[in-house]
Amino acid sequence: MSKKPQYDPEEIRYPEQKIVESPLVPEMEKSYIEYAMSVIVGRALPDVRDGLKPVHRRILYAMYEDGLTVDKPFKKSATCVGDVLGRYHPHGDASVYDALVRLAQDFSMRYPLVDGHGNFGSVDGDPPAAYRYTEARMSRLSDEMLRDIEKDTVDWDPNFDETRKEPRVLPSRFPNLLVNGSSGIAVGMATNIPPHNLREVIGACICVLDNPEAQLSDLMQYVKGPDFPTRGIIMGRSGIRQAYATGRGRVVIRARHEFEEFGKDRTRIVITEIPYQVNKRMLIKSMADQVEDKRLDGISDIRDESDRDGMRIVIELKRDANPQVVLNRLFAQTQLQTSFAINMLALVNNQSQPKILSLRHIIDEYLAFQEEVIIRRTKYDLRKAQERAHLLEGLLVAQDNIDEVIKIIRSSYDNAKENLMSRFGLDDVQAQAILDMRLKALQGLDREKLEAEYKELEEKIAYFNQLLSSDELLRKVLKEELQAISDKFGDDRVTEIQDVEDEIDIEDLIEEEQCVFTLTQAGYIKRTPASEYTAQSKGGMGKKGITTREEDYVVDVFTASTHDYILFFTDTGKVYRKKGYQIPESGKAAKGTNIVNILQVEQGERIQAMIHTRSIEDDGRFLFMVTRNGTVKRLPANTLKNLRNNGIRALRMEEGDQLIAVRETDGSQKILIATHDGMAVCFDENDVRPMGRDAVGVRGIRLRQGDYVVGAARAKVNHAVLAITENGYGKQTPVEDYRITNRGGLGIKNYMVTDKTGPVVGIKVVDGTEDLLLVTQAGILIRTPVDSIRTAGRATQGVIVMRFKEEGDHVISLALTDHEEGSAEAEE
Repeated sequence: MSKKPQYDPEEIRYPEQKIVESPLVPEMEKSYIEYAMSVIVGRALPDVRDGLKPVHRRILYAMYEDGLTVDKPFKKSATCVGDVLGRYHPHGDASVYDALVRLAQDFSMRYPLVDGHGNFGSVDGDPPAAYRYTEARMSRLSDEMLRDIEKDTVDWDPNFDETRKEPRVLPSRFPNLLVNGSSGIAVGMATNIPPHNLREVIGACICVLDNPEAQLSDLMQYVKGPDFPTRGIIMGRSGIRQAYATGRGRVVIRARHEFEEFGKDRTRIVITEIPYQVNKRMLIKSMADQVEDKRLDGISDIRDESDRDGMRIVIELKRDANPQVVLNRLFAQTQLQTSFAINMLALVNNQSQPKILSLRHIIDEYLAFQEEVIIRRTKYDLRKAQERAHLLEGLLVAQDNIDEVIKIIRSSYDNAKENLMSRFGLDDVQAQAILDMRLKALQGLDREKLEAEYKELEEKIAYFNQLLSSDELLRKVLKEELQAISDKFGDDRVTEIQDVEDEIDIEDLIEEEQCVFTLTQAGYIKRTPASEYTAQSKGGMGKKGITTREEDYVVDVFTASTHDYILFFTDTGKVYRKKGYQIPESGKAAKGTNIVNILQVEQGERIQAMIHTRSIEDDGRFLFMVTRNGTVKRLPANTLKNLRNNGIRALRMEEGDQLIAVRETDGSQKILIATHDGMAVCFDENDVRPMGRDAVGVRGIRLRQGDYVVGAARAKVNHAVLAITENGYGKQTPVEDYRITNRGGLGIKNYMVTDKTGPVVGIKVVDGTEDLLLVTQAGILIRTPVDSIRTAGRATQGVIVMRFKEEGDHVISLALTDHEEGSAEAEE
């Protein structure tokens, strides 16, 4: 076996070779850091100024160079890809085309920067067509990314072979980093910035320009949160606030859904929007696989009915399935609910340093860059104006002495420029401009036009100098230009932000107002500002207060603040809790939202009573409950302090009974209970001892055959009992007319019930300063001052409070709200 040749380590194999010895570890560290910074700066992270990575910046600039603006015809995507590769980006063609495709996808970009023509992929995960088939050009908005780039507004670097220059950053006349977001994985770090609404972000920028001391709360009056192109619903604001304050946060995104009834007592869940960056096809496959593996129960069929008009994923449920329970499992086990980890990392200090940035920091960096762009643009315009004015000065001299100028030029051999300069005191540029003009132009110089142009240039020069010397004027120009872009390209938010109970600082962002809460027999609930209902006089015919489905009618109406807790008591004795602002707001004529979209009620469970309270603390307050059969129970309020989403039991009832009323007390109240046939009983609440949540309660009033309880209230001194009947009659009776008795008796007469008045619908204890809201079975609502209703004794028929437009209509519920000055005449 032959031996391997031996080499002398000291041997120099090449004449110019030089060997430098270096320790391995320091050399590897140095080389790896250089590689990492190359990836960080040159590939993976966006610049805070224009929000673009190098490949995106090069794509847009190459299109700009080729004149592929929105007013020009499309060109093959292959043209752009080839130009980018050959001029600026010596990497694979797939990476460039993938970046171009993303810039054109309306489900990836909130505001696409490339206008694509052809197959650019879909939300189902379909790949785009090859670049030889698709066409592209700049979008209308991307023109604003490159506006003024020719006016020396940005720095330039040589390209990879130093044959041309490329911009280090684009002028980006709108805050693209926030508007379109960015994501990328570098070496040892990553960025994930969500897209936002253009109008909101520019509003925050203008807020900072107007108020340099603006805090995060001020900015969040404008920037509500991320605004994803695939819409969806963001659950809660605490993650948004954390991300804007620190640069890091996490938001939960849910699909938008609706419950639809079909067949006989069947329900289906219809998905119309899905979370950002979720593949619809894989989402449906995941749901189908889990149904097949028995990990998801209650689903009978899943179909994709999406078309060009929008997304529609239909999930049909089995007959015995609880829609809300199935939906909650879908949220927990599929990508119908995802989380977006916000990590606002970008390059600052002229691409030299990656930093985690807060919302205010990003806005400050962007505004500082835009001020620099305006200053550099103004200096460029000033220089060009001064150069043109300088030429005009020479041309005006030539015009004043046109004959002599022509004579000097004709008589000169090769020194006409020098002769003009010496004769009229011109410099080289002015003299050359005169020599470059044709004889016809010299003869036809119009002094008035030259003087008008010169005067206009002087005004521009003065304005440019003023702009460069005034920070206030500079900010004004920046503000106007941003506002113009917002007006031209701004649109409404598409991603809803839904409030989540018990979230930190959530109520700081919710405006407190009094609202009317309405619940229908079919389970539709809504919240409407009380200001939408104007007052009418007694005997008015009312306005349409809610649009109900056929055979549906309103069962409960009350007013409460958006910051109050709303406790929902069901016919099974369970209680659920939500904040007022968590009930979706609707117009006064809308039917509202089905309660199953808000509460996790069980199948067949119905909301029977709602009350509102400011807080639930251990402060000696009680909830006094009254059932249809006359049973009463006093429950300490703090036993409901820790409620689960699926509710807890507050009252155990006998079969056939149901909850009628719940009132908040302080342990020293008098309780008044009224019945359908006009009886009432008034007793001290301490006659009923406090009980636990599972207790049944005790008898509050003894009922005659066929009678039942219709309402209960706290009997306050110097107040009146307002009673309303089905046929629209009512009256006020002083509370003092109701003597205190023991609970459990038959009671005393509350109302003289006749065929004319109809039976009692409900009662309220009033002081005369309120307005009364009456709702009929047909959905008609009237608002009238309580003090317009006559005071009468207990055993009287009262007066007409409301007349009906439809025969057979009748009052089914009543509520009180704050008094509002309104029309003195009934609306016809």
